[in-house]
Amino acid sequence: MQGSLIFSERKRVFVRGVVQGVGFRPFLHALARKYSLTGFVSNQSSGVLFEVQGSPDAVAAFLENLRTAPPPLAVIDEVRVETIAPVSESGFYILESTSQSEASTPISPDIAVCDDCRRELLFDPADRRFRYPFINCTNCGPRFTIIRDIPYDRPNTTMAAFKMCAQCQAEYDSPDDRRFHAQPNACPVCGPKIWVDQSSDADWEEAARRILLRGEILAIKGIGGFHLAVDATNEYAVARLRERKGRKDKPFALMARDVEVISRYAFVGDQERTALESRQRPIVLLRRRPRVELAASVAPGNPLIGFMLPYAPLHYLLLEDQPLVMTSGNLSEEPIVWRNEDAVTQLGGIADAFLMHDRDIHVPCDDSVVTVYSGHDGGHELPIRRSRGYGPMPVKLPVRRPMTLAVGAELKACFCLTRGEYAYMSQHIGDMENLETVDAFARALQHMQALFRCQPERVVCDSHPGYLSTRWARTYAQQQGLPLVEVQHHHAHAMSLMAEHGLPEDATALVFAFDGTGYGTDGAIWGGEVLLARYQGFQRLAHLKYTPLPGGDSAIRHPARVALAHLFAAGIEWSDDLPCVQACTAVELRVLRQQLTAGTHSVPTSSMGRLFDAVAAFLGLRRTVSYEGQAAIELEALCAGFNGAATPYAVAFGETEFDVTPMWEEMTRDLPAGSDPVLMAARFHHTICDVILHYGRRVREEFGVTTIGMTGGVFQNIYLLKAAVEAVEREGLRVLTHGTVPPNDGGIALGQAVIAG
Repeated sequence: MQGSLIFSERKRVFVRGVVQGVGFRPFLHALARKYSLTGFVSNQSSGVLFEVQGSPDAVAAFLENLRTAPPPLAVIDEVRVETIAPVSESGFYILESTSQSEASTPISPDIAVCDDCRRELLFDPADRRFRYPFINCTNCGPRFTIIRDIPYDRPNTTMAAFKMCAQCQAEYDSPDDRRFHAQPNACPVCGPKIWVDQSSDADWEEAARRILLRGEILAIKGIGGFHLAVDATNEYAVARLRERKGRKDKPFALMARDVEVISRYAFVGDQERTALESRQRPIVLLRRRPRVELAASVAPGNPLIGFMLPYAPLHYLLLEDQPLVMTSGNLSEEPIVWRNEDAVTQLGGIADAFLMHDRDIHVPCDDSVVTVYSGHDGGHELPIRRSRGYGPMPVKLPVRRPMTLAVGAELKACFCLTRGEYAYMSQHIGDMENLETVDAFARALQHMQALFRCQPERVVCDSHPGYLSTRWARTYAQQQGLPLVEVQHHHAHAMSLMAEHGLPEDATALVFAFDGTGYGTDGAIWGGEVLLARYQGFQRLAHLKYTPLPGGDSAIRHPARVALAHLFAAGIEWSDDLPCVQACTAVELRVLRQQLTAGTHSVPTSSMGRLFDAVAAFLGLRRTVSYEGQAAIELEALCAGFNGAATPYAVAFGETEFDVTPMWEEMTRDLPAGSDPVLMAARFHHTICDVILHYGRRVREEFGVTTIGMTGGVFQNIYLLKAAVEAVEREGLRVLTHGTVPPNDGGIALGQAVIAG
């Protein structure tokens, strides 16, 4: 043996990235056997360490294979290799993991059922896991939602409570088995159990189906928490769920067994299919087919419906030919419920029965939501809510950052922890408007701080003094003795986009930050911002001209009032033949006129989101809203079938603001004269594109900046986004849009973190 060492080469290799929970050690073991190499591999808190030894050619081939064809779920950020002296040994071994108190590594998200497990689950009666609702392997199953600590080994997960039987242990120990070192490995003999509460039937599948067929509401415990499920074709059942949940109009998410079923109810193109079938299994927003047999209460007045495919084995066992509503198991505006005992107390007034299991969820994680739009270079996935399947995959930063906690904004709460070059975005938590969400926020933060070994050196929050998140950050920073940094809302939006694209520290971009609400440096409510942006600061190059917002935030729920405020600011009379005037009572009109004339109970705003609301109300689409963005969604929907040319309305461009008064003047002539509202809606969207083009050309000429960014909740509007991107690209300018973090406030913590760093 010793003589052979003369011809051997030994390499010590350390790999960083998403390399735990993705079958990385079994992959290396198989690769070492393929090239007849000896050595070992071990998980560490900071990554994976291994040594390989053999002929120089075999070692080189091994390392090349590692770099070019890693496991499909792995993300390799760094490979460090050093040559060391050969040793006398035989075989390649997986050693016990090593825990390092100060080290950290990215964690894999939860992964949908793979094709092999699905085949065993549904189509192989001879398999011992046939119809077992917790089937998984190295390539699929729960990850983030069951992990308590790193390194990712079974004792550090909620599966520690289940001792593997002899057969499962043999699979776990066998390098040739698909379940080699699959931490959630289990079977009906030794694994988690499932049951239907409030049912005497031992067959949980049959009991659950009968409950749904009767039009009753079933609370289902899944991977990241509970769903509330009903038959999506049963109007009585869906309306009853909506009433009990306290959810007036906001659409419900749907789940169907396959894309073919979804295609009966919605248009599914190649890009939508790819998103639906991805291992993340998000809810994908799709255009509804006309006259489909869905309950009207699924998505009242909304042309889009959100579908997802099954991602947990129990979903496949429940779903038959018709889709199910699968909405988050919570009361409206509260975090998702994930513990059995809490489900009974908190969902008992909603659900008629409960489908539960005894595998604990350690990290609650709501479903992710995406939409898809196509550009000249193919399809793009636009995240709306980043949670299960995506979190906590980090964003790799262009430069290392000190440990920072950024708490985000008020809506769509999502915090960010930075450590070195990684920015760890939390799962979606909810709107920071009640104590339940604040408590959920604090729990998630405590877990992720421990998981990623991050003790922040500073705390960052939005500069809005009234946000509950801001008040929480101030208290937390004071308690921890940490400095607090307050960041302007739209600067944070801009930097989240630039950081997502890895722009370098000295980069400058022209960023359009269009959203509903953000606290400005002058005390006004911003939202239609044209920023010359860099990490170190920003210049507010221009903005939508201020208009009064009567009643402040309460106006958000009353688009008709916002429309009247815009007309007032433009000096246009409130004609009785305008829908926004007809939508208000005589008392409302009188009070509004008094407020606007005197300037009382009105705050100035440059909000682009409110402008979209105003146009929607002006065209008669929506007088009031019951959820965020409802009016703008319906305005976008009006353009869905429009394929002709839409000439933009006129805009007055000043030195530091753009004024849409000319647009309002033309619209108030067109609508009473019988102009088509569809055409008017399309023209409005192209007017906003014209604003973007105007400043893109100006900044290229004045500053030589050729990178254009689009961020903020308004850019969830696919009609606007697609038209704007195409227009800017025709000018030869580079365009940045979101693809990793949401353009809405769910992505803002990333921008806060990189600014403060």
